[in-house]
Amino acid sequence: QVRLVESGGGLVQTGGSLRLSCAISGRTLSYFATAWFRQAPGKEREFVGGMSWTGSSTYYRDSVKGRFSISRDIAKNTVYLQMNSLKPEDTAIYYCTTNDVRHGTIETGISNYNHWGQGTQVTVSS
Repeated sequence: QVRLVESGGGLVQTGGSLRLSCAISGRTLSYFATAWFRQAPGKEREFVGGMSWTGSSTYYRDSVKGRFSISRDIAKNTVYLQMNSLKPEDTAIYYCTTNDVRHGTIETGISNYNHWGQGTQVTVSS
């Protein structure tokens, strides 16, 4: 059974940084793409960024390019989302996700993922 557990969220001031972690159990990280989504109050869940199964390729939504970065630690089977220069509009619940497509590409659509964590709250104060 695949399980994802996010951590690292919290309250931060505008311009601050946070690093989210996503610990994955039940499968190895090496063969599947992973992604981060977020959902702000009253809004739909949206793609933030993703990493290919090789770990060599990443892709981000325009609003976070240059500020957010995804990395991973194979030995810990953990994916990270480093968030810098945070803005109030980054406030949301952040979710880690993956799917069952072995050697799959980074997908931006929510329907392409079937394993989700419980989410971690990120609040950026102005």
